[in-house]
Amino acid sequence: MSAPQSHTPDLSDIVFTDWVERWLPRAWRPYARLCRLDRPIGTWLTLLPCIAALIQAAGGLPDLRRLIIFSLGALLMRGIGCTVNDMCDRDIDKHVERTRFRPLTSGQLSMRNAVWFLLGQLLVCASLLFFINEMSRWLAVAVLPFVFIYPLCKRVTYWPQIVLGICFNWGMLMAWSDTQNTVPLAAIAMWLGAVLWQVGYDSIYAYVDVRDDLQLGLRSTAMRFGGRGKQWIGGFYVATIALWAWGGYAMGLGWAYHVGIAVVATHLAWQLVTFDLKRPDRNFMLFRANLWTGALLVAAALAGTLF
Repeated sequence: MSAPQSHTPDLSDIVFTDWVERWLPRAWRPYARLCRLDRPIGTWLTLLPCIAALIQAAGGLPDLRRLIIFSLGALLMRGIGCTVNDMCDRDIDKHVERTRFRPLTSGQLSMRNAVWFLLGQLLVCASLLFFINEMSRWLAVAVLPFVFIYPLCKRVTYWPQIVLGICFNWGMLMAWSDTQNTVPLAAIAMWLGAVLWQVGYDSIYAYVDVRDDLQLGLRSTAMRFGGRGKQWIGGFYVATIALWAWGGYAMGLGWAYHVGIAVVATHLAWQLVTFDLKRPDRNFMLFRANLWTGALLVAAALAGTLF
């Protein structure tokens, strides 16, 4: 009787049997994958904290028009960030198990066409500026340098996740500026909490790539934390909960908000218990589980305006 063979999971982040492959014309598929339409988790992780901020700024359900504009902005900015990232990393991604099939690195798309696609996304995103107030327009312009420098950060610092957190959660500040034409200290605390939350969960994600990153000479928080990943990520999660709890208190949100934040804390604690430095497949799952963190934050914000 032969010994059972071990199975190593394929960590590629592209599935070639998904809706993009089935429903989109062949010429469109590389562009859809370049801006991550096939992997919406990043868009949700960008949008959900922004929706929570819109609810808090409005003191209840936000205006439908504003919700649509910010949803489109989250989708487009995430796509722009991913396009810039893949353009910068096209010679690196082919050597990383998770990214080896991405359109630019695998030759499905030329650099020239990617540039044109990036310009098109920027143009469409710029059109949204006509629908927000002046303060928010300046904030939108201010985040662009962070979007463009993020892909370079992994070459010079162990903390690229901080820059990514700034980019992903910038819409929270804009939600307040567009709703109330001001960004109070409590809103900044909520935003800082979201940035630290992202450093935590994206560090879990970074552990998926740590072997490849070491070989390529790239840097990440996972490499900085090493074997103390649980302690570091736990610290970021504790700081997140503290900032979100204080932010809600300073905004005068009701008791239901704090119950919701307690549920968020429980979920993050579960992530830490489940996290395993030696299980990249499990860590990939935990990264995706942060969709629930964002959804719980939205629910807590809405509940806090009602009760």
